[in-house]
Amino acid sequence: MRTALIHVFIVLLSAMLCACASIPKDHFPPTPGEPSKSIYLVSQSWHAGIVVKRADIPPGTWPQNNDFPDAEYLEVGWGDKDYYMTPSPHLGITLKAGLLPTASVLHIVGFSGSVTRYFPRSEVIRIELSEAGFQQLCSYLGSSYALDEAGRSQPLGPSLYGAGQFYLSQENYHAFNTCNVWTARGLREAGCPITPAANLTIDDLMDTVARFGTVIQNDPSDPGVIRSDAFK
Repeated sequence: MRTALIHVFIVLLSAMLCACASIPKDHFPPTPGEPSKSIYLVSQSWHAGIVVKRADIPPGTWPQNNDFPDAEYLEVGWGDKDYYMTPSPHLGITLKAGLLPTASVLHIVGFSGSVTRYFPRSEVIRIELSEAGFQQLCSYLGSSYALDEAGRSQPLGPSLYGAGQFYLSQENYHAFNTCNVWTARGLREAGCPITPAANLTIDDLMDTVARFGTVIQNDPSDPGVIRSDAFK
């Protein structure tokens, strides 16, 4: 019991430190005339995926992108290993993911063509990043992979959809480091004005990002939620 309480304290402390970390303000937004890179945030039920153009990824920041040589875009998700990789998770898996620090995975899907066409039933928000901010984001994504003794990533099986893979992540999932917090942390690394600890849910995250991004597709399955440039 004492060990569990200590673990919870460490988790809470980590969350607070993350919330207080400074934003690299010189990275966002790109200054007028400065080269920029477009990324996309795609709603996926209870979490969001980050979509980047593979050709934009700076060399050395995310070597595993080379696992998808024919893809134009990569969509990246992250979450609890057992929950994410179980198509119909039971209550025990759900409770474990919410209450205990657990192993995590990256879910990478490669695709080509329009982002909105590939995700026709998702809300999609476009975000313009500076080149420096984009490089920071790619480094953040690349650093999440768990590597074996030979320095190789560890594929765990095919993705839930499309042409992709699950990979073991070196991070822990817990109640204060949810999939949406992880995604928000990546955006913060890129310089975006977002507080990871305040974005535990998908609605929190999409609402926040709509304030500094551009909604290019609303979720057609939920007509009651319409986010637009009015948020800015």
